Amino acid sequence: MNRPISQALIIFGASGDLTKRKLIPSLYKLFIQKSLPENFILIGASRTVFTDEQFRTKSTEFLQEEDQNSIEEFKKIIHYQPVQPDNIEDYQKLKGRIDTLCEKKNIEKNLIFYLSTPPALYTIIPKNLAEVGLNKEEGHFSRLIVEKPFGTDLESALKLNQELLSNFEEHQIYRIDHYLGKETVQNLLVLRFANAIFEPIWNRNFIERVEITSAESLGVEKRGGYYDKSGALRDMIQNHLLQLVGLLAMEPPVEVEADAIRNETLKVFKAFAPFTSDEQIKNNVVRGQYISSRIKNEEIKGYRQEEGVDENSRTETFAAIKFYINNWRWSNVPFYIRTGKKLPTRVSEMVIHFKNSPHHLFSGGKELPQINNQLIIRIQPDEGILMKFGMKEPGSGFVTKPVNMNFHYNTLSEKELPSAYQRLLLDCMIGDATLYARGDSVIEAWKFVKPIQEYWKKSDAPIFGYPAGTWGPHEADNLIEGDEQTWRYPCKNLSNDGYYCEL
Repeated sequence: MNRPISQALIIFGASGDLTKRKLIPSLYKLFIQKSLPENFILIGASRTVFTDEQFRTKSTEFLQEEDQNSIEEFKKIIHYQPVQPDNIEDYQKLKGRIDTLCEKKNIEKNLIFYLSTPPALYTIIPKNLAEVGLNKEEGHFSRLIVEKPFGTDLESALKLNQELLSNFEEHQIYRIDHYLGKETVQNLLVLRFANAIFEPIWNRNFIERVEITSAESLGVEKRGGYYDKSGALRDMIQNHLLQLVGLLAMEPPVEVEADAIRNETLKVFKAFAPFTSDEQIKNNVVRGQYISSRIKNEEIKGYRQEEGVDENSRTETFAAIKFYINNWRWSNVPFYIRTGKKLPTRVSEMVIHFKNSPHHLFSGGKELPQINNQLIIRIQPDEGILMKFGMKEPGSGFVTKPVNMNFHYNTLSEKELPSAYQRLLLDCMIGDATLYARGDSVIEAWKFVKPIQEYWKKSDAPIFGYPAGTWGPHEADNLIEGDEQTWRYPCKNLSNDGYYCEL
């Protein structure tokens, strides 16, 4: 791949945790791989007053185990400019600093502004950038990366979109969803559209149901105050998991190009069957909240006992939804998505459950269970793909048993799997918005969850407790169709599934 053209990256909120933990390490990896532009500068911007050298030292704290000579070289591209978000004079100073550094480093004035800030600043900073002309594209580009959340409900998302678009054009705005930057998610498109064995059966005729799980073993840790105003629906489902549904269910794009792919995912969102009554939501959506339990002889606090959480909180730490997509490909195929905290293990995966063979031929006169063919696409950890199918046991007769065939991404090449932020930052530098959310799809996702949000505000809307360390409230199992059907309960390990389970 050719290196991106010369440019400058300006990170607002540069003194924050995301910059130190994710952005700087990702940029360092790109630096040592020689993937950054040959002429490149990074300017940190936040309220805190730092010199360049102070910011270089602070921002590279997470790089201490790396090669020190490389770190010292990397530090040379890092600069800092104090900016009060609501002070227009500080933006004039920032513009002057950008002009000076770009001229000194022989960099064309191609600019990326990264909003690693609280959401309250998502409209203030772009407005002030526009006031001083830093949004203009005259022979160069100016791009804006916005972190989630993209609003807290449909109304706030519409307002945010409107205000962003009053200062930047849609093609300049990159709404970052780090889930879409994961290698396994990207490879979903290749798996589907580059392999003739999958695409013909990727439809209602062969697929019984689709499951997507994103589980975390941790609780809210020290983020109780933030999480209590968010919850699983806003934090995970509206953005990450629905975006995965869009990629999994989309029609083939006419070309591998950002708008072509995002046009197809938008069609999926528009085809979501809406919830039209409280009764429908009650029967198809389950929310839960973890309660105290004992795990490995350790007393685990319940969510309401966590620091910063209201003692009467009704914020969900678990959510599961059953819904349908009203189009030709997916008619009558149920989609199930769930996410939660304080579950048995940290794992994210997509599961395609194929329909059983029409005739149970190999029963041998005994009531043997049908082989449930599954394709499991593991996003994290132990990234890879697992196929489950039936084979004959050795010996006389035709006794069948499920067997596994798996593939791991770390065996594909000697290359290190890039982190999500590494991939997404590089994509923005080259102007590829494929893995970034577009404004219209964000709005459609909010439209889908709006009835759920409104129902949960009612005092009689149920919230179910589940002991920390379990797979959520048992009411979520009732969502799955079929008396003997249940969710797939994944392990940390993808290989040897069914033989041992690592949690």
